Amino acid sequence: VTRHAPVSEVSRDTDLYSSAVGHIQIYDIDEDALPARASMIDLDPPVHTRLRRLVSSAFTPRHVQSYETAVRARIARRLDALAAAGGGDWVEAVAAPIPIGVICDIMGVPESDHDYMIELTDHLVAGTSSKPLEPSAYGNTTDLRLLPFNSPAAHGINEYARALGERRRAEPADDLITKLIEAEVDGERLTDAEFTNFFRLMVFAGNETTRASMAHLALHLVEFADQFERLRSDPSLLDQAVEEVIRYSSPILYFRRTLTRDTVLQDTPLRAGDKVVMWYAAANFDEEVFDEPMRFDVTRPLRPPNVAFGGGGAHFCLGAPLARLELSVLIEAILSRGIDLRPADDPVYVDSNFVNGIEHLEVEVR
Repeated sequence: VTRHAPVSEVSRDTDLYSSAVGHIQIYDIDEDALPARASMIDLDPPVHTRLRRLVSSAFTPRHVQSYETAVRARIARRLDALAAAGGGDWVEAVAAPIPIGVICDIMGVPESDHDYMIELTDHLVAGTSSKPLEPSAYGNTTDLRLLPFNSPAAHGINEYARALGERRRAEPADDLITKLIEAEVDGERLTDAEFTNFFRLMVFAGNETTRASMAHLALHLVEFADQFERLRSDPSLLDQAVEEVIRYSSPILYFRRTLTRDTVLQDTPLRAGDKVVMWYAAANFDEEVFDEPMRFDVTRPLRPPNVAFGGGGAHFCLGAPLARLELSVLIEAILSRGIDLRPADDPVYVDSNFVNGIEHLEVEVR
């Protein structure tokens, strides 16, 4: 589905459109491979609801505001270093390290390991591309069919998560990993698979999606310079500008659902077991919802909302408030510093059928 209305309809009806049956990506997953991928986004209520509740408090708008000082400091360091160097790879210098740094701080991953998390999640995305890693990478001996994204990087993430979990069992801290280690669902602690799936979801979803939006922001600053000048003169438009960046360059291309029973969607008869794929990027350019959708407009009304974070319902992106905060602070910091970005080369896009990201973007800072 490529229109805004059916994307929202499918998103909100988890009883009819299942995430747990089959998988959330287009290709089918063998039954014996499903447990290793069963993070929150791969499950339906009520199991999804119980697991989501374990971490949801860390991502409420009120709680997210407590991260703002650290986010501002991290962004300031990165922008000032890029400006002092006269430019560089925007992704490597800004878009990649900021979101991974923020989510890793929340989770309790040491700063010294942040680059390793970037490396692992980059290779995880590469599992959806035409250039996968060697199966034995990161010491993997598991059949790739049984690993998330069919990538040995998933093995690397799982091994790291287990090691960090053991450290937190011995030395608890005030972080999300300790909370997950100590959490109980229906009176029982998380299994090894549940814990590693949680960890992988957090570092991937809290990193790659915001990173993609930040990478595209650099291009938008140049292509739509007049719009950002308008924002500079009227800072009250910041929330709308953030939503427009997200709408215009949806970081995740799609999610799939599978029908649990026969139905009719948008006058199309569908049968139980059929796949329904929600194409977020297309829905965010639905001319029935967004006036002149190809126009980048920082005055665009906040409602109706875009569907880059999902179409609502149980699976609406848990980290949306955090992503909005990071993008808001980054845009503010760029405009307040008078940073003038100019691409020094064409962007190199991520080779993925799932993530709408930029791998490299050389820029000059004037």
